[in-house]
Amino acid sequence: MSIDPDQTLVAEEYAELRRCLDVGLTRIDGHLALLAHRGDQAGSDLADLAARVTALEHNRWPLPTVSALTAAGALAVTVWQAVGR
Repeated sequence: MSIDPDQTLVAEEYAELRRCLDVGLTRIDGHLALLAHRGDQAGSDLADLAARVTALEHNRWPLPTVSALTAAGALAVTVWQAVGR
């Protein structure tokens, strides 16, 4: 029983194609894992940013309060200057 050279060539090409397919699928799996990790990291970064913005909004002074205090201060200085003369 002899082995046909064409059969061995086909088997070698089949093995090479299978190896290339395995390598390609491994690379795709690696890229997908990296994208999933980046997505998770972006989600946690977004949650941290939302928490920081909420903290900043909570601690800021409202603009009407600042303008009312400024006006009251200006009025007090004006009255003080008018009385002092």
